[in-house]
Amino acid sequence: MDVRQIPQIDKTAFESIALDSTAPLVVRGLVEAWPAVQAGLDSDTAFLNYLSGFDSGNAFTAMKLDKTQRGRVFYNEDLTALNFSYERINFDAFRSELEQAAESGNTWYAGSINLEHWFPGFDQSNDLSIHRDELKSIWIGNQTRIAPHFDFPANLACNIHGERRVTLYPPEQLENLYIGPLDFTPAGQPISLVDSLAPDYERFPRFKLAEEAALTTTLQPGDAIVIPSMWWHQIEATAALNVLVNYWWRDSPSYHGSPLSALQHALLGFRDLPQNQRAVWRNLIEYYVFNEDDAAHSHIPANSQGVLKPLTETTASELRKTIQAHLK
Repeated sequence: MDVRQIPQIDKTAFESIALDSTAPLVVRGLVEAWPAVQAGLDSDTAFLNYLSGFDSGNAFTAMKLDKTQRGRVFYNEDLTALNFSYERINFDAFRSELEQAAESGNTWYAGSINLEHWFPGFDQSNDLSIHRDELKSIWIGNQTRIAPHFDFPANLACNIHGERRVTLYPPEQLENLYIGPLDFTPAGQPISLVDSLAPDYERFPRFKLAEEAALTTTLQPGDAIVIPSMWWHQIEATAALNVLVNYWWRDSPSYHGSPLSALQHALLGFRDLPQNQRAVWRNLIEYYVFNEDDAAHSHIPANSQGVLKPLTETTASELRKTIQAHLK
Protein backbone atom coordinates (compact mmCIF):
# COMPACT_ATOMS: atom_id res chain seq x y z
CA MET A 1 0.00 0.00 0.00
CA ASP A 2 1.26 3.48 -0.82
CA VAL A 3 1.99 6.06 1.84
CA ARG A 4 -0.63 8.81 1.85
CA GLN A 5 0.68 11.82 -0.03
CA ILE A 6 -0.26 15.43 -0.47
CA PRO A 7 0.94 17.89 -3.10
CA GLN A 8 3.25 20.76 -2.33
CA ILE A 9 1.67 23.10 0.23
CA ASP A 10 2.74 26.35 1.84
CA LYS A 11 4.75 26.27 5.03
CA THR A 12 1.92 27.27 7.35
CA ALA A 13 -0.37 24.56 6.00
CA PHE A 14 2.47 22.07 6.12
CA GLU A 15 3.13 22.67 9.80
CA SER A 16 -0.55 22.36 10.73
CA ILE A 17 -1.35 19.35 8.52
CA ALA A 18 1.78 17.24 8.29
CA LEU A 19 3.96 17.58 11.36
CA ASP A 20 1.38 16.25 13.81
CA SER A 21 0.33 13.35 11.60
CA THR A 22 0.14 10.03 13.45
CA ALA A 23 0.64 8.09 10.20
CA PRO A 24 3.39 8.49 7.58
CA LEU A 25 2.76 11.26 5.09
CA VAL A 26 4.60 12.25 1.91
CA VAL A 27 4.72 15.89 0.82
CA ARG A 28 5.74 16.13 -2.81
CA GLY A 29 8.07 18.97 -3.75
CA LEU A 30 8.27 20.40 -0.22
CA VAL A 31 11.91 21.51 -0.62
CA GLU A 32 12.28 21.49 -4.41
CA ALA A 33 13.13 25.21 -4.37
CA TRP A 34 16.13 24.71 -2.08
CA PRO A 35 19.40 25.77 -3.75
CA ALA A 36 20.86 22.38 -2.79
CA VAL A 37 18.12 20.53 -4.67
CA GLN A 38 18.43 22.84 -7.67
CA ALA A 39 22.21 22.42 -7.78
CA GLY A 40 21.85 18.65 -7.86
CA LEU A 41 19.48 18.72 -10.83
CA ASP A 42 22.49 19.41 -13.07
CA SER A 43 24.68 16.50 -11.93
CA ASP A 44 26.18 14.66 -8.97
CA THR A 45 29.32 16.75 -9.39
CA ALA A 46 27.34 19.99 -9.26
CA PHE A 47 25.72 18.92 -6.01
CA LEU A 48 29.03 17.89 -4.44
CA ASN A 49 30.55 21.22 -5.51
CA TYR A 50 27.65 23.01 -3.85
CA LEU A 51 27.99 21.05 -0.60
CA SER A 52 31.77 21.56 -0.58
CA GLY A 53 31.11 25.26 -0.21
CA PHE A 54 29.87 24.61 3.34
CA ASP A 55 32.49 22.03 4.36
CA SER A 56 33.94 22.81 7.79
CA GLY A 57 36.94 20.55 7.21
CA ASN A 58 36.10 18.53 10.32
CA ALA A 59 36.45 14.76 10.03
CA PHE A 60 33.35 12.65 10.56
CA THR A 61 32.60 8.94 10.88
CA ALA A 62 31.46 7.04 7.78
CA MET A 63 30.63 3.42 7.07
CA LYS A 64 32.54 1.49 4.41
CA LEU A 65 31.15 -1.75 2.93
CA ASP A 66 32.90 -3.83 0.30
CA LYS A 67 31.08 -4.68 -2.88
CA THR A 68 30.07 -8.16 -1.70
CA GLN A 69 27.57 -6.60 0.73
CA ARG A 70 25.64 -4.82 -2.04
CA GLY A 71 25.00 -1.81 0.15
CA ARG A 72 23.16 -3.66 2.92
CA VAL A 73 24.22 -2.21 6.28
CA PHE A 74 23.97 -5.27 8.51
CA TYR A 75 25.86 -7.98 10.40
CA ASN A 76 28.01 -10.91 9.36
CA GLU A 77 26.38 -14.33 8.94
CA ASP A 78 26.31 -15.30 12.63
CA LEU A 79 25.73 -11.79 14.04
CA THR A 80 29.09 -11.75 15.82
CA ALA A 81 30.34 -8.68 13.95
CA LEU A 82 29.13 -5.90 11.69
CA ASN A 83 29.54 -6.22 7.92
CA PHE A 84 31.19 -2.82 7.54
CA SER A 85 34.01 -0.77 9.01
CA TYR A 86 33.86 2.67 10.56
CA GLU A 87 36.23 5.19 8.98
CA ARG A 88 37.20 8.67 10.17
CA ILE A 89 37.33 10.80 7.06
CA ASN A 90 36.99 14.42 5.93
CA PHE A 91 34.56 15.49 3.26
CA ASP A 92 37.11 15.88 0.46
CA ALA A 93 38.32 12.30 0.93
CA PHE A 94 34.77 11.03 1.35
CA ARG A 95 33.76 12.75 -1.87
CA SER A 96 36.67 11.13 -3.68
CA GLU A 97 35.58 7.69 -2.46
CA LEU A 98 32.03 8.30 -3.67
CA GLU A 99 33.26 9.42 -7.07
CA GLN A 100 35.35 6.25 -7.39
CA ALA A 101 32.63 3.92 -6.09
CA ALA A 102 31.42 2.92 -9.55
CA GLU A 103 34.85 1.48 -10.21
CA SER A 104 35.64 0.10 -6.73
CA GLY A 105 32.16 -1.25 -6.05
CA ASN A 106 32.45 -0.15 -2.41
CA THR A 107 29.63 1.46 -0.48
CA TRP A 108 30.27 4.62 1.50
CA TYR A 109 27.67 6.02 3.86
CA ALA A 110 27.78 8.91 6.31
CA GLY A 111 24.62 9.17 8.39
CA SER A 112 23.27 11.56 10.99
CA ILE A 113 25.93 14.21 10.33
CA ASN A 114 25.07 17.34 12.29
CA LEU A 115 24.60 20.12 9.76
CA GLU A 116 25.61 22.99 12.01
CA HIS A 117 28.93 21.41 12.98
CA TRP A 118 30.06 19.83 9.70
CA PHE A 119 28.37 22.02 7.08
CA PRO A 120 27.79 25.40 8.74
CA GLY A 121 25.62 27.75 6.70
CA PHE A 122 23.87 25.01 4.74
CA ASP A 123 20.82 25.21 6.94
CA GLN A 124 20.54 28.96 6.57
CA SER A 125 20.68 28.65 2.78
CA ASN A 126 18.25 25.72 2.72
CA ASP A 127 15.80 26.61 5.44
CA LEU A 128 12.79 24.70 6.67
CA SER A 129 12.52 25.73 10.31
CA ILE A 130 9.68 23.72 11.79
CA HIS A 131 9.71 25.28 15.27
CA ARG A 132 9.97 21.95 17.07
CA ASP A 133 13.40 22.31 18.74
CA GLU A 134 14.58 20.00 16.00
CA LEU A 135 17.93 18.32 15.40
CA LYS A 136 19.04 18.79 11.78
CA SER A 137 21.25 16.20 10.10
CA ILE A 138 22.48 15.21 6.65
CA TRP A 139 22.90 11.69 5.25
CA ILE A 140 25.19 11.06 2.27
CA GLY A 141 26.14 7.92 0.38
CA ASN A 142 25.85 5.82 -2.73
CA GLN A 143 23.57 2.77 -2.97
CA THR A 144 22.63 1.62 0.54
CA ARG A 145 19.98 -0.45 2.27
CA ILE A 146 19.12 0.40 5.87
CA ALA A 147 17.09 -2.33 7.58
CA PRO A 148 13.77 -1.60 9.28
CA HIS A 149 14.33 0.23 12.56
CA PHE A 150 12.48 2.76 14.68
CA ASP A 151 13.39 6.17 16.05
CA PHE A 152 11.83 7.62 19.17
CA PRO A 153 11.80 11.19 17.81
CA ALA A 154 9.41 12.08 15.03
CA ASN A 155 11.20 12.53 11.73
CA LEU A 156 10.82 14.81 8.72
CA ALA A 157 13.12 13.42 6.02
CA CYS A 158 13.74 15.58 2.94
CA ASN A 159 15.24 13.91 -0.12
CA ILE A 160 17.77 16.36 -1.54
CA HIS A 161 19.53 14.36 -4.23
CA GLY A 162 19.12 10.92 -5.76
CA GLU A 163 16.26 8.56 -5.05
CA ARG A 164 15.08 6.76 -1.94
CA ARG A 165 12.56 3.96 -1.55
CA VAL A 166 10.96 3.98 1.88
CA THR A 167 9.07 1.05 3.39
CA LEU A 168 7.25 1.61 6.67
CA TYR A 169 5.67 -0.78 9.15
CA PRO A 170 3.31 0.20 11.99
CA PRO A 171 4.76 -0.08 15.52
CA GLU A 172 2.57 -3.09 16.29
CA GLN A 173 4.46 -5.14 13.66
CA LEU A 174 7.29 -5.62 16.17
CA GLU A 175 6.89 -9.39 16.51
CA ASN A 176 6.59 -9.90 12.75
CA LEU A 177 9.81 -8.07 11.92
CA TYR A 178 12.16 -10.40 13.83
CA ILE A 179 14.21 -7.73 15.54
CA GLY A 180 17.89 -8.36 16.28
CA PRO A 181 19.98 -7.61 19.37
CA LEU A 182 19.21 -4.57 21.51
CA ASP A 183 22.77 -4.12 22.75
CA PHE A 184 24.71 -4.73 19.52
CA THR A 185 23.39 -2.78 16.56
CA PRO A 186 24.79 -1.29 13.35
CA ALA A 187 23.93 2.30 14.26
CA GLY A 188 22.36 2.46 17.71
CA GLN A 189 18.82 1.27 17.00
CA PRO A 190 17.71 -2.39 16.90
CA ILE A 191 16.98 -3.58 13.36
CA SER A 192 15.00 -6.28 11.59
CA LEU A 193 17.02 -9.36 10.66
CA VAL A 194 14.89 -10.03 7.58
CA ASP A 195 16.34 -9.24 4.17
CA SER A 196 13.18 -7.69 2.76
CA LEU A 197 14.42 -7.97 -0.83
CA ALA A 198 14.89 -11.73 -0.45
CA PRO A 199 12.95 -12.79 2.66
CA ASP A 200 13.54 -16.27 4.04
CA TYR A 201 9.96 -17.22 4.89
CA GLU A 202 11.00 -20.53 6.42
CA ARG A 203 13.11 -18.75 8.99
CA PHE A 204 10.87 -15.67 9.28
CA PRO A 205 7.32 -16.85 8.46
CA ARG A 206 5.50 -14.00 10.22
CA PHE A 207 7.27 -11.45 8.02
CA LYS A 208 4.48 -12.05 5.50
CA LEU A 209 2.14 -10.34 7.99
CA ALA A 210 4.47 -7.37 8.20
CA GLU A 211 4.55 -7.13 4.42
CA GLU A 212 0.74 -7.03 4.33
CA ALA A 213 0.79 -4.05 6.71
CA ALA A 214 3.64 -2.22 4.96
CA LEU A 215 3.40 1.23 3.39
CA THR A 216 5.78 2.21 0.60
CA THR A 217 6.83 5.28 -1.33
CA THR A 218 9.66 6.53 -3.54
CA LEU A 219 11.14 9.97 -2.87
CA GLN A 220 12.50 12.12 -5.69
CA PRO A 221 14.62 15.25 -5.18
CA GLY A 222 12.57 17.83 -3.28
CA ASP A 223 10.12 15.33 -1.78
CA ALA A 224 9.75 14.83 1.96
CA ILE A 225 8.20 12.26 4.26
CA VAL A 226 6.93 12.57 7.82
CA ILE A 227 7.74 9.43 9.83
CA PRO A 228 5.93 9.45 13.17
CA SER A 229 7.66 8.34 16.34
CA MET A 230 8.23 4.58 16.66
CA TRP A 231 7.20 3.61 13.11
CA TRP A 232 9.57 1.01 11.69
CA HIS A 233 11.14 2.21 8.46
CA GLN A 234 13.51 0.81 5.87
CA ILE A 235 15.43 3.18 3.60
CA GLU A 236 16.92 2.14 0.25
CA ALA A 237 19.07 4.68 -1.56
CA THR A 238 19.21 3.67 -5.21
CA ALA A 239 21.21 6.28 -7.17
CA ALA A 240 24.96 6.71 -7.52
CA LEU A 241 24.74 9.62 -5.07
CA ASN A 242 21.96 10.06 -2.53
CA VAL A 243 21.58 12.87 -0.03
CA LEU A 244 18.90 13.40 2.59
CA VAL A 245 18.40 16.10 5.22
CA ASN A 246 16.24 15.25 8.17
CA TYR A 247 14.71 16.96 11.17
CA TRP A 248 14.17 15.02 14.40
CA TRP A 249 12.03 16.28 17.24
CA ARG A 250 10.33 14.80 20.25
CA ASP A 251 6.87 15.62 21.55
CA SER A 252 7.96 15.47 25.18
CA PRO A 253 10.65 17.47 26.99
CA SER A 254 14.20 16.22 26.52
CA TYR A 255 14.68 16.10 30.29
CA HIS A 256 12.38 13.06 30.34
CA GLY A 257 15.29 11.06 28.95
CA SER A 258 15.35 8.15 26.53
CA PRO A 259 12.60 5.50 26.65
CA LEU A 260 15.02 3.01 25.09
CA SER A 261 17.37 3.50 28.04
CA ALA A 262 14.43 2.87 30.36
CA LEU A 263 13.66 -0.34 28.45
CA GLN A 264 17.25 -1.49 28.87
CA HIS A 265 17.07 -0.69 32.59
CA ALA A 266 13.82 -2.68 32.79
CA LEU A 267 15.61 -5.69 31.28
CA LEU A 268 18.19 -5.40 34.03
CA GLY A 269 15.64 -5.06 36.80
CA PHE A 270 12.66 -7.24 35.79
CA ARG A 271 13.21 -9.63 32.93
CA ASP A 272 14.97 -12.42 34.87
CA LEU A 273 12.86 -12.29 38.03
CA PRO A 274 10.77 -15.35 38.96
CA GLN A 275 7.51 -15.47 37.02
CA ASN A 276 5.29 -14.62 40.00
CA GLN A 277 7.41 -11.54 40.82
CA ARG A 278 7.38 -10.42 37.19
CA ALA A 279 3.59 -10.55 37.24
CA VAL A 280 3.51 -8.31 40.30
CA TRP A 281 5.92 -5.83 38.77
CA ARG A 282 3.98 -5.84 35.49
CA ASN A 283 0.93 -4.71 37.46
CA LEU A 284 2.92 -2.04 39.29
CA ILE A 285 4.36 -0.66 36.05
CA GLU A 286 0.94 -0.64 34.42
CA TYR A 287 -0.45 1.23 37.42
CA TYR A 288 2.32 3.80 37.86
CA VAL A 289 3.50 4.31 34.27
CA PHE A 290 0.69 3.56 31.83
CA ASN A 291 -2.40 4.27 33.94
CA GLU A 292 -4.26 7.21 32.38
CA ASP A 293 -6.72 7.64 35.25
CA ASP A 294 -6.07 11.13 36.60
CA ALA A 295 -7.79 10.19 39.85
CA ALA A 296 -5.50 7.22 40.55
CA HIS A 297 -3.43 9.20 43.05
CA SER A 298 -6.08 11.63 44.26
CA HIS A 299 -5.96 10.05 47.72
CA ILE A 300 -2.49 11.59 48.15
CA PRO A 301 -2.36 15.33 48.91
CA ALA A 302 -1.18 17.16 45.80
CA ASN A 303 1.85 18.66 47.54
CA SER A 304 3.01 15.17 48.53
CA GLN A 305 2.58 13.38 45.20
CA GLY A 306 6.18 14.01 44.15
CA VAL A 307 7.11 12.13 40.98
CA LEU A 308 3.53 10.83 40.67
CA LYS A 309 2.61 14.25 39.31
CA PRO A 310 3.59 15.26 35.77
CA LEU A 311 7.36 15.70 35.78
CA THR A 312 8.97 19.11 35.65
CA GLU A 313 12.59 19.71 34.80
CA THR A 314 13.31 19.95 38.53
CA THR A 315 11.53 16.76 39.57
CA ALA A 316 12.97 14.92 36.57
CA SER A 317 16.47 15.96 37.65
CA GLU A 318 15.79 14.79 41.20
CA LEU A 319 14.47 11.45 39.96
CA ARG A 320 17.53 10.99 37.75
CA LYS A 321 19.80 11.61 40.74
CA THR A 322 17.89 9.02 42.77
CA ILE A 323 18.27 6.44 39.99
CA GLN A 324 21.98 7.18 39.64
CA ALA A 325 22.47 6.79 43.38
CA HIS A 326 20.72 3.41 43.32
CA LEU A 327 22.87 2.25 40.40
CA LYS A 328 26.00 2.91 42.46
